[in-house]
Amino acid sequence: MSTDPATFDPARPYALAESVSLRPETFGALAYDYRTRRLSFLKTPGLVGVVEALECVPDVFAALAAAAIPDAEHDDYLRALAGLHESGTIRCRITRTGHP
Repeated sequence: MSTDPATFDPARPYALAESVSLRPETFGALAYDYRTRRLSFLKTPGLVGVVEALECVPDVFAALAAAAIPDAEHDDYLRALAGLHESGTIRCRITRTGHP
């Protein structure tokens, strides 16, 4: 497991960045970052479900399970989440122990 918060690691806890708001759409959602003014598209309802679940679960794998994403699709979702992390849409969150 990576200890660098800049590196996406699905075994760590994540959440939607505080500056980002999701607007539901039929295709998934629009993600608007009020800090950077960047608009992104979450292109499937499943991805929206995973992103929304991140705040409540201990890691990305649990978010995939919570959103009922089939195992065969996990790699695609992990790539999408890594891109959302790289763009700042999701961020690593600090747990109660003070560690990411």
